Amino acid sequence: MKVLLTGLGDIAAKAYLPALAATPGLDIHLATRNPHTLRDLGQRYRLSGLHASVHDALAASRFDAAFVHAATSAHRPLAELLLRSDVPVFVDKPLADSFEQTAELVGIAQQRGRLLAVGFNRRYAPDYVALLRRPRDLLLMQKHRREQPDEPRRTVFDDFIHVIDTLQFLAPDAFHRTTIETVMRDGLLQSVTLMLAGNGHHAVGTMHRASGLDEERLDALGGGEKHSVLNLSERVCQRDGGEERARRGDWIPVARQRGFEAMCADFLQAVRDDRPTAADDILETHRLCEAIVAHADASNAG
Repeated sequence: MKVLLTGLGDIAAKAYLPALAATPGLDIHLATRNPHTLRDLGQRYRLSGLHASVHDALAASRFDAAFVHAATSAHRPLAELLLRSDVPVFVDKPLADSFEQTAELVGIAQQRGRLLAVGFNRRYAPDYVALLRRPRDLLLMQKHRREQPDEPRRTVFDDFIHVIDTLQFLAPDAFHRTTIETVMRDGLLQSVTLMLAGNGHHAVGTMHRASGLDEERLDALGGGEKHSVLNLSERVCQRDGGEERARRGDWIPVARQRGFEAMCADFLQAVRDDRPTAADDILETHRLCEAIVAHADASNAG
């Protein structure tokens, strides 16, 4: 399988390239306008398919799949170029930083009959996946940042989107009601809380951008149990007044614990299986992002 990677920044070098380089049967090509990055990564992974741009790569070869890890502003043009070249595409979250552009890309993928996937690695993180086997009448997810207030669209689409999508993924059934709260200070998003309710279950996701630490915590409650995952590396189970704790093993790679290995493998298998785009999941997550941005903008204007 011939695979193209573009947008060769920190996340591609740390998470995706190691996972893909260890996957048998891949002919990996790289595309970037930075000649030093192209040369260094090509030498590190002993790759010969090196291209100065995605256009050059598409002119030189035909690809079975592509991974886009560029800046969010470049997602739309790169994904559209690849889809219109009939290449299945995996794009780091978000697919785009607006619901309108997201819907347009999903529409192109469906029109061309090509798979379009978004990189929500928490759907593949083993400790999060394990919660699918647990009672979860109530889901609580917190993802806080230390001294990082930012403008609403960037904050929500680039970061809080993980909270939204994880709650959607773990929900035992559909949500029917949505409540949004945001706090703006000096034009920057200070905090956001999303409340989702279904029939007999609900979820709360929250982020504070000026907290005392960088933290991610997910709690699933129900059936007389509470299961927690702390920073994607520690598990806590509380039941019958007792508590059990377990941590990621010392020899387990971070990319595996955070879901990147399984996510890449699943996308490549989806390409082989010719699976359709999960349009509803993609659209709902980005729709909620847009709704939160609208709330923050209205709050700021008021």
